[in-house]
Amino acid sequence: MATAQKQRSFQGPAILSGGFRPFFLLAGIWAALVMALWLAVLTGRLVLPSAFDQVAWHAHELIFGYGSAVVCGFLLTAVPNWTGRLPVTGAPLGALACVWIAGRVAVAFGASMPGLAAVIDLGFLTALAAIIAREIVAAGNRRNLPVLVIVLALLVGNAAFHYAARVGGAASTETGIRLGVAALVTLISLIGGRIVPSFTSNWLAKQGPGPLPVPMGRFDVGVLGATVVSLALWLAWPENQIVGGLFLATAVLQLLRLRRWVFWRTLSEPLVWVLHLGYLFISIGFALAGCGILWPDTLPAAASLHGWLTGAVGLMTLAVMTRASLGHSGRELTAGPAEVAIYLAILTAASARVAAGFGGPDWLLHLAATAWIGGFGLFALRYWPILTRARTAAKKPSRAA
Repeated sequence: MATAQKQRSFQGPAILSGGFRPFFLLAGIWAALVMALWLAVLTGRLVLPSAFDQVAWHAHELIFGYGSAVVCGFLLTAVPNWTGRLPVTGAPLGALACVWIAGRVAVAFGASMPGLAAVIDLGFLTALAAIIAREIVAAGNRRNLPVLVIVLALLVGNAAFHYAARVGGAASTETGIRLGVAALVTLISLIGGRIVPSFTSNWLAKQGPGPLPVPMGRFDVGVLGATVVSLALWLAWPENQIVGGLFLATAVLQLLRLRRWVFWRTLSEPLVWVLHLGYLFISIGFALAGCGILWPDTLPAAASLHGWLTGAVGLMTLAVMTRASLGHSGRELTAGPAEVAIYLAILTAASARVAAGFGGPDWLLHLAATAWIGGFGLFALRYWPILTRARTAAKKPSRAA
């Protein structure tokens, strides 16, 4: 109640009244812009004076640029609800957003100062980790310590990425990028396991009798354990055949977990089914990555990662951003035509990018990039007024609470 009261009584710019507002908007704009610049790089029309090579910059900015912004926006909104403490708003929130922007500029134009670019870029996740640690420790909220560990893993992964690039390694294939991917996949598995069945149950309770999602239990804990163990082994031995087998087994476990959430009953509300579809790509990502390890000649390991990056990270984060933005701005929790178009665009991008990894024609890469730009560009246009204006009262009862 104190959290909601502080947000509603905030007298400054609306965009600084909650963490989701600046960071979801910045994330959407940046995701579209990075991909547009990447298309220009691929076609030879642009060479960025980046602290990384061009491929590494593309990978870094989608994982540690876009991904970190979404994680920040979500956690600055969720942690106050978990801990009962007041949210970060106003000038401190604006300063944190400026640190994130400074990191994007430093990385993009840091060819002549890679060390300084690294310091500026790492400052954002360092500050976020400090904020999350302060809130969790002050509230004695040990249940959510794994979230802090994941943020720290993102920070370490980002530092390792910068180090690999500094010493002349292939940063886009080294441990840093794998740690960043593993942190995001783990976070989606952890938080998705809370919100997908919860939001689904809330919505289905208003739709009439029928099966409801199975509450989190030992099976879910086991799936999370298998996820963490297989990803940890992948960090150490990325080409090990045993890891490939564990990935395929984890893919099956994640699929069984998703089935327990009765996704087939959610098809009439896109704001709900998109959560299930986004989570499905966790299983698809494990399957593709496992196949990439076991049969690298058929599916290169790097290409297989796009099942996680474009599908799970891209679609799941958009599902959360649209839902949270509507709910926390006082609007009805139901998807309109714009939301459906956003989801379908990113689904197209993920499907085309995965298909391209199997040796498909080059136009699939351009389709994936264009659909990605369209989906995130539409999100930025649609949610700009929602995220930059004051909260409004919902005109209708929520159908997807």
